[in-house]
Amino acid sequence: MSNDQTPISIPLFIGGEPRTTTEALTIADPGKPGRTVGEAAAASAQDVEDAIAAADAAFPAWSALTGPERAARMAEAIQGIGDDRDADAAILSQENGKVVHEAWVDALVFELRWNLALAHAEEVDGSETLEPVAGAIPNRTLITYRPMGVVTIIVPFNWPIAILGAALPHALLAGNTVIVKPPLTAPLATARVVQRVAAKLPPGVLQVVTGRDADMSPLIEDERIAKVSFTGSVGGGKRMMEMASRTVTPVTLELGGNDAAVFLEDAILDDEHLDRLFAAVYDTTGQICMNAKRVLVHRSRLDELVAGLEARLRGVRLGYGLDEGTTMGPLHAPSQKSFVEGLIQEAKDAGADVREFGELPADPELAGGNFVRPAVVVGADPALRVVTEEQFGPVIPVLAFDDEEEAVRLANDTWAGLGNSVWTADADAAARVGARLRSGYVWVNDHGATRLDLRAPFGGVKQSGIGREQGLHGVRDFQEPHAISTLVP
Repeated sequence: MSNDQTPISIPLFIGGEPRTTTEALTIADPGKPGRTVGEAAAASAQDVEDAIAAADAAFPAWSALTGPERAARMAEAIQGIGDDRDADAAILSQENGKVVHEAWVDALVFELRWNLALAHAEEVDGSETLEPVAGAIPNRTLITYRPMGVVTIIVPFNWPIAILGAALPHALLAGNTVIVKPPLTAPLATARVVQRVAAKLPPGVLQVVTGRDADMSPLIEDERIAKVSFTGSVGGGKRMMEMASRTVTPVTLELGGNDAAVFLEDAILDDEHLDRLFAAVYDTTGQICMNAKRVLVHRSRLDELVAGLEARLRGVRLGYGLDEGTTMGPLHAPSQKSFVEGLIQEAKDAGADVREFGELPADPELAGGNFVRPAVVVGADPALRVVTEEQFGPVIPVLAFDDEEEAVRLANDTWAGLGNSVWTADADAAARVGARLRSGYVWVNDHGATRLDLRAPFGGVKQSGIGREQGLHGVRDFQEPHAISTLVP
């Protein structure tokens, strides 16, 4: 697919059929100002109503299947999904801005997560029996897990296809029908992938609805919606909770983070570990919720760690995501570019040691794109916004600490609790410190989305979210426990 391809057009998918609309969303290229990547159908109020009705009508038959029966149909639906991965990745690179290799991995992870979810087919219909207790409880109680109904899944722009894979197959395997809402500003590749899967499932089991956020409120507020799964910003998550509260609809929220990478005094700082840290900070131009957002390092290792990051930053090549040799693309939106530039300028104005690397693209076609030079803020004041807020861009503050207690205090002193990491040669120290970090996930000598165990539950605490995705925990998050209790004479 060439860089100057003809813009594509993506319809809705409702009740087993594609559906065109009179209005469309124009999807801009974040690297080439003024260029349109394609158009996505903009659903009307009737389209949204039809999607909910189709999912609701399909629920009884889909939920009546056993877990293994649903898994067999889902296994058939995912067959051949990778045949168009190169094209999917090229489209995602253009609408998102990320380098095409990352876009290809984004689509691959969807398939990996789908197949890992199917491994739980035999556990979906699990049950537990509580026997009577003599002299105390005269009941025998059967506990089972039931599907919830129609589920709405809303994904963000940064890793939309992969993130969808953390929820969609689990919701379907649990027996729910699903409406997928792709990201407003980058819906094209995600809609393409989901529609290919949906076309192989029974009509109504899976719908894809694109459109303006203002027109999507029934996907959260309609009484037929049984669950909302949202991945995005903390502000977006709060809006989802408020909207869902009107019908007391349960939510799973995977929100922003302010992850700390904690380097103890004995941390290994060879090329392999520094490469891992660099990826954990700067992958997707820093636009990943579980990226490292703060580096905390023992004072005796500060210079060594910073030098390692600088060596890698000197090799960054900013450019268009599809161009050979590009290692870092633009930020997704002009507003995010302005925000990140503001964080960097504030740090400079405060007298911080801000070190920037790379060169902005010289290609005139890329002039005005959302490019920001990657940066390190060394010895940052903990009160700076680059430390306290989620940057979601290619800048990282590095702060020194003197002992383990201070490291734990600094790591936990934040509104967020998505992920953290501990870097040390001592397994006991890793376990001890990791257990004290207030987050839903902790890596040891590693960090980041590409290093996630896709079998394990993932999610945040504090303002980083509610609920868990992936694995059997992810399936159960889309089910309701159900108890039937019988009096035993």
